[in-house]
Amino acid sequence: MYKRTRDYEKEYEDFHSKPKQVKNRMGRNRANYAMKKAGKIKKGEDVDHKDGNPRNNAPSNLRVVASGKNRSNNKKRSGGRKA
Repeated sequence: MYKRTRDYEKEYEDFHSKPKQVKNRMGRNRANYAMKKAGKIKKGEDVDHKDGNPRNNAPSNLRVVASGKNRSNNKKRSGGRKA
């Protein structure tokens, strides 16, 4: 098998620039900013949305978890990226 190079420009055009994905990214960025401002995040930690909805930034829906745990859990959610 040969390894193909990843076309980041096409990937951005096809997925990351879609309005829904832009709104999701904005929600994740807002959650990170709020938790950092509150002093709850340390190095090696991520903000996790309990319900998996990146636009729901209610304090009751956010928690701080280890980055490895958060990134592995996101692949298991329905509708998420398949591993």
